[in-house]
Amino acid sequence: MNAEFINPFLTSLQNVLTTMANLELTPGKPGLKRDEVARGDVSGLIGMIGPQTKGSFSISFEQETAFEIMQRMLGERPTSINEEVTDMVGEITNMVTGGAKNLLADKGYDFDMATPAVVSGPAHTITHKAKGPKLILPFTCDAGKAYLEICFDK
Repeated sequence: MNAEFINPFLTSLQNVLTTMANLELTPGKPGLKRDEVARGDVSGLIGMIGPQTKGSFSISFEQETAFEIMQRMLGERPTSINEEVTDMVGEITNMVTGGAKNLLADKGYDFDMATPAVVSGPAHTITHKAKGPKLILPFTCDAGKAYLEICFDK
């Protein structure tokens, strides 16, 4: 997968969580993902289609990480993954993808974005529609872990 597609999502994710939740993420070692099982407890997934390629992006949060982000963003700490948590994850997915879309536009790539889907629960699945390799990038923070997945046709 082209690093030109990866770095805008990394940059955007870190910008969104630093700005919105004052949360610093430390990236781990990226790898190829060979299954569809999410590594977190709640995930946002969004598709992107453009004239040059198509792909998708997802961000998965462990439950405690999602709760900490909500506490920092909205001042309330949920006790379960509820509608407010899934709405927040969908909005984070949208903001990260929008930021990445702008950075990719600077490199000559134009994309239309779909509406994000949010899935939660133990061992839920994330199905990327692109046929390229699925890259997973783990992140850690004080509250737990998050996992970014990117899949593009080229």
